[in-house]
Amino acid sequence: MKKPALFALFFALSSIAIAQKKTDRPNIVFIMADDLGYGDLGAYGQQIIETKHLDALAKEGMRFDNFYAGTSVCAPSRSALMTGQHTGHTPVRGNKELEPEGQQPLADSVQTIAMLLQKAGYATGAFGKWGLGMVDTYGSPRNKGFDEFYGYNCQRQSHRYYPTHLWHNQERIELEGNGLLAKGQYAPELIQEKALEFIDNNKDKPFFLYVPTVLPHAELSGPDDQYYEQYANKFEEKAHKGNDYGPKATIPGYASVAKPRATYASMVSRMDAQVGQIVAKLKDLNLLDNTIIVFTSDNGAHREGGADPDFFNSSAGLRGYKRDLYEGGVKTPFIVYWQGKVAPGTTSNYLGAFWDVLPTLAEVAKAGKPQYTDGLSFVPTLLGKPKKQKQHDYLYWEFHEDGGRQAVRQGDWKLILQKVRSGNPVAELYNLKLDPKEQNNLATSNVKKVEELREIIAKAHVETRDFPLVSK
Repeated sequence: MKKPALFALFFALSSIAIAQKKTDRPNIVFIMADDLGYGDLGAYGQQIIETKHLDALAKEGMRFDNFYAGTSVCAPSRSALMTGQHTGHTPVRGNKELEPEGQQPLADSVQTIAMLLQKAGYATGAFGKWGLGMVDTYGSPRNKGFDEFYGYNCQRQSHRYYPTHLWHNQERIELEGNGLLAKGQYAPELIQEKALEFIDNNKDKPFFLYVPTVLPHAELSGPDDQYYEQYANKFEEKAHKGNDYGPKATIPGYASVAKPRATYASMVSRMDAQVGQIVAKLKDLNLLDNTIIVFTSDNGAHREGGADPDFFNSSAGLRGYKRDLYEGGVKTPFIVYWQGKVAPGTTSNYLGAFWDVLPTLAEVAKAGKPQYTDGLSFVPTLLGKPKKQKQHDYLYWEFHEDGGRQAVRQGDWKLILQKVRSGNPVAELYNLKLDPKEQNNLATSNVKKVEELREIIAKAHVETRDFPLVSK
């Protein structure tokens, strides 16, 4: 055999070996929206906002219909995701603000999914909103397993889309315009550029790309570009006609109703387009067939800044919003794309939550077992082997504002305790199979079930000094 032929054969065999090795350890892209409602995607019934890229991922992957966030507000939900622990155990259980910038940090002893993957040889990057510890704390992204971070370290700062600064690892990046919308730099675009660069820079090794985007969190703000104009023109036309898209007959009222609606819709579509850009980048680099992509939201739809979740049916008919422990506050869209592994166009009723993500991705990446987790790996569900899937005995949430709330779901039953700090909480009991919108409180007619579920709540919650809930 001639040398060129031998070289070609050697190259072909080497390529096959490399491909087999790559397939054994897929890249992981985890994208998390901020305050996106369960019903804000077309794949989950949205009728007004266009989300074609995420709808395509759902069509080509698996849509979960029974998946839950860590809780109904930002920092503790993210803590549950990163640590694989529900809010009765996870270290950060509320949006505890620190001055001059930042929130209560994760402790030095806390293990995160990024730390597991980093130790297993993955390049790790986070681009978006962190909120679990400033750059000079144990909870900074760099100390919690991320090789690179770019974005808002402090979630309070992320309330502004034209901020004064962002953070790149330990470096504060000053932005033009001093936070003024008219002259400033639109942070989601800057963050997206860095996320795409991360893929380029790590295309030859397994990587974990975490994209906790700030869209569509309030404030309602963004450039007057094609994403905004498609809705502004539509809603303005509807406003003229006097239907539900805006105030009747007069355009002066348009700014107070239809403009915020157009802005919110454009923010969701912009986020969807950025997901499409990430998918396109993976495809261009021939990485898409060896990448698992996960999309979700950190909690339910918000009502701040003029947002109108009822108009968009953002909770898909479920009761509640952000900060509630009703279904609309904690149930989240959850989509997984994994070519060759997840069957296209499938749906799952697996009852899962954010604390399942850590053991699942650790298994996918062959990263070993975590130190501790409340979660279960749902890899069997992804691979179409439901009979091998372990099931939760219960799911548990807590929320520390508004007098304190706790909730547990076991099977079809869900118990919510309101005003927990009062020492005499108000119980609400729902059968979600018969009453998915939580309209019929059965607490007084089924006292036995209330007591059973209260025992689970007492077992699930471990009091902590940093975030006390039930102690005096």
